Amino acid sequence: LQERGALGFERHYHVTDPFIRRLGLEAELQGHSGCVNCLEWNEKGDLLASGSDDQHTIVWDPLHHKKLLSMHTGHTANIFSVKFLPHSGDRILITGAADSKVHVHDLTVKETVHMFGDHTNRVKRIATAPMWPNTFWSAAEDGLIRQYDLRENSKRSEVLIDLTEYCGQLVEAKCLTVNPQDNNYLAVGASGPFVRLYDIRMIHNHRKSMKQSPSAGVHTFCDRQKPLPDGAAQYYVAGHLPVKLPDYNNRLRVLVATYVTFSPDGTELLVNMGGEQVYLFDLTYKQRPYTFLLPKKCHTSGEVQNGKTSTNGVSNGIHLHSNGFRLAEGRAHVSPQVELPPYLERIKQQANEAFACQLWTQAIQLYSKAVQKAPNNAMLYGNRAAAYMKRKWDGDHYDALRDCLKAISLNPCHLKAHFRLARCLFELKYVAEALECLDDFKGKFPEQAHSSACDALDRDINAALFSKNDNAEDKKGGGPIRLRATGRKDSISEDEMVLRERSYDYKFRYCGHCNTTTDIKEANFFGSNAQYIVSGSDDGSFFIWEKETTNLVRVLQGDESIVNCLQPHPSYCFLATSGIDPVVRLWNPRPESETLNGRVVVDMEGASQANQRRMNADPLEVMLLNMGYRITGLTSGGAGGSDDEDSSEGQVQCRPS
Repeated sequence: LQERGALGFERHYHVTDPFIRRLGLEAELQGHSGCVNCLEWNEKGDLLASGSDDQHTIVWDPLHHKKLLSMHTGHTANIFSVKFLPHSGDRILITGAADSKVHVHDLTVKETVHMFGDHTNRVKRIATAPMWPNTFWSAAEDGLIRQYDLRENSKRSEVLIDLTEYCGQLVEAKCLTVNPQDNNYLAVGASGPFVRLYDIRMIHNHRKSMKQSPSAGVHTFCDRQKPLPDGAAQYYVAGHLPVKLPDYNNRLRVLVATYVTFSPDGTELLVNMGGEQVYLFDLTYKQRPYTFLLPKKCHTSGEVQNGKTSTNGVSNGIHLHSNGFRLAEGRAHVSPQVELPPYLERIKQQANEAFACQLWTQAIQLYSKAVQKAPNNAMLYGNRAAAYMKRKWDGDHYDALRDCLKAISLNPCHLKAHFRLARCLFELKYVAEALECLDDFKGKFPEQAHSSACDALDRDINAALFSKNDNAEDKKGGGPIRLRATGRKDSISEDEMVLRERSYDYKFRYCGHCNTTTDIKEANFFGSNAQYIVSGSDDGSFFIWEKETTNLVRVLQGDESIVNCLQPHPSYCFLATSGIDPVVRLWNPRPESETLNGRVVVDMEGASQANQRRMNADPLEVMLLNMGYRITGLTSGGAGGSDDEDSSEGQVQCRPS
């Protein structure tokens, strides 16, 4: 229509649910002779650049499936990152590679015009920013983030962030990205579960003031200069991962952020955590991890049962970080829950039926769908927590804990949520806190104090407390010890410890894919409103989730081995992917007349379960999985809560009936 709002309308609606469900393979772009490790659209979306193990970069016309330009980059090893330089008319292309080099290319003359050799290990990512037209950044496995200036009077690079000053010499930077709405913010992913957000402007201002200070070069032994100013860095981490780290290390399971990206509006940060799941962090409404601190004072059972709280903010025997939740505050008896609308009641009943059939993932997805529409219904959170506890995938007990806390905040008399909270704490290795929580549960609900479920959990907790191998003291109170690197405590600086302690937790978690084999696997927002999340996987598929419900809606076979790269088109429902195969694949909604799509993975639940087994398998099991053998390691079932809240209000159930 060529109206002023036409482009906005197009971008707003270019990715919709019917389009996602019809997404299929449009074309394969052939031209590389090695794995394609990186993809990049230009701003208009009419060019697509790719980089490969063959040390070549190719610029494609993806809309007509044509190769426009191919050039050897001058690198002597695999290319891991490729970026168009903003405001260069798509003329300047930047590449980073395993030879530790960063090269700048002029595509009009097919020449490499600048070569930077400042890094001492593999360069994994390049980042650019619209408001910095002559500037870009690199992240490398030497632990450094470097900033480059291409202006004529100074073609150079400088160290912006040195992670080794915080984490020791073994830390590796893996990925980085600049906030599209405020280019002063830079997110960095590295080895370990923590993702770092930096204020570039604060760092530069700090260094300018240091240079201008007359006493800048004079320091006493105690007058230590911080490499970064206070407030210039903020850390994010999935709340359960620091505690899980020793267990993962013992099983040679590496946690590393392989990709970070901001949402189009710059308010959310998406992280593909290698060795784990995909996480979304809300940068506006931040929340502390749900780790527990033992209270200085515990209530008597009478105080708890009457819903009274002490003035120090400790309630129900547990004190939480400042995440907005307090247990059993206010009146013990709250107004009854508002009934769900009929259509949500039907969804809840479907979820209950799936739960009864032990279809845990299906139950979780249905409860999540209902939670999105009724976010203040305690029953839905309680039921979803039970399903998480049954499924027992990586991170499920922590999500169940979050749901229990939410249910209790909405309904302090939610009996099952209180009990499941104690069970979750135990499963998460917070044994002393679990005992504290169980004692308070018995005081608040004395009629349940001697139930078989309570007795069983009591036995489990006491056995763990008195076990010689129990390491509950390390985690007691969620203190700093839980954030240290095992075996290398002295390599973690005090500044790093403080930043880790101040970390913020995730908002959403996306499960189903597997990310253990490569360290360049991406996850991206799909749609101008970031309606969907996409990620590659070690099983050769890529996964698509609804962002708000976290429900898996589509799985497509994108590679014969592994899908690493997924780059959505800036304004169409159009997706470019690549991986181990030497091709770039293009995906868009297929015509309704096409009835057969051979790349659709119909059994999404089976694929997700197989990936959970793969993530928890040792190398031999992974090899057997690839050969087609079935392994009975991690299953989808397990202990937890089971209930339909409507029909079993007075009973605590922790075993299947």
